[in-house]
Amino acid sequence: MAITVNIYYSGKNGNARKFAQEMVATGTVSSIRAEDGNIRYEYFYPMDDPETVLLIDSWKDQHSIDVHHASPMMSQITMLREKYDLHMRVERYLSDEAGIPAVDKAFIKE
Repeated sequence: MAITVNIYYSGKNGNARKFAQEMVATGTVSSIRAEDGNIRYEYFYPMDDPETVLLIDSWKDQHSIDVHHASPMMSQITMLREKYDLHMRVERYLSDEAGIPAVDKAFIKE
């Protein structure tokens, strides 16, 4: 069962976006995406909140997340969070193994 974690990073003076940009520029995002068990690691900017960045971070299972959290990369991420004085709000979701129900598919244009 896949696990998706939404992390909302909030700061001041554009720091959340600067954090995400530095994560990409330093290659940290690419390294995380290459980790075993990573399914998705993407940043998004809410249209109505310029001081927040949403990270959608999906993993194959809890073990993959635990390995990621134990990696040396986490100290770099923590350092950048502190550098930009970010606060976090976290949501965690488990995948629906059955997928999208047929009644919902009627509303999806692929």
